[in-house]
Amino acid sequence: MKKEFQLFICLLIVSGILTLSGCVDDSPDMPDVTQSGLQNDVLYQVSTIDALLEGLYDGQLSMGELKEQGDLGLGTFDALDGEMIVIDGEVYQMKTDGYAYSVDDTVTTPFAAVTYFETDESIVLKEPSYSSEVALLIGELFPSKNLMYAIRIDGTFEHMKVRSVPVQEEPYPLLVDVIADEQAVFELEDVEGSIVGFWLPYYVEGINVPGYHFHFIDTGREKGGHVLEYVIRNGTIYIDQTAGFELVLPESAEFMNGDISRDKGDELHTVEKDDK
Repeated sequence: MKKEFQLFICLLIVSGILTLSGCVDDSPDMPDVTQSGLQNDVLYQVSTIDALLEGLYDGQLSMGELKEQGDLGLGTFDALDGEMIVIDGEVYQMKTDGYAYSVDDTVTTPFAAVTYFETDESIVLKEPSYSSEVALLIGELFPSKNLMYAIRIDGTFEHMKVRSVPVQEEPYPLLVDVIADEQAVFELEDVEGSIVGFWLPYYVEGINVPGYHFHFIDTGREKGGHVLEYVIRNGTIYIDQTAGFELVLPESAEFMNGDISRDKGDELHTVEKDDK
């Protein structure tokens, strides 16, 4: 594997004060993360969402290496081959045939985000709720909209609308074009399973997806994909406040020499939301 650039940012709550610091200088004023019990509160990310939007789909990190960084998360695979869900330390690949497959540790990813999930807050849902209503409910539980949160929702869903994308060939098209022309959409009814993903603040724009980004897999680990909308009958929401962020950038020629600076806000909205 090629050498990677790494950016490691720690967000630490110290005596009620939010401190933002690069984890390079081990000065006396910097708390020892390993001793503070926050070593697992890190969102580990491979590449950036803007790079993925620009069509940089070549895998950069193996599943074996990714699983060393977290047990819950999401992403995609080399050449954009389906949707990734990481749950309970296992990686699954949702392909356009609508089925989930276990993934070998040698398979690589061009974009993924994972964390070691540890519940900080939970709430039980006893009545049917639309995805938009659940989003508002979760947001009320956040102590701050300036922090990062990993989320897991286990439950029974009256309706679950998900999508996946097919493997691409070079020269790779833009992600927005893949979604417009080739995505496969599936609607599941009366299904039990888990939603996993993140809510991230506005300032990650260009790096990751601001707001909610969810993937789903059923309890049988057979079906799922990128979540577009859902209705949950009952279940439990688990929230993990994440104190750190580590970004690993590719060293490929495509990334090093590519221009990914153009505004992709509209494209990201199209890619992440259900406007069909």
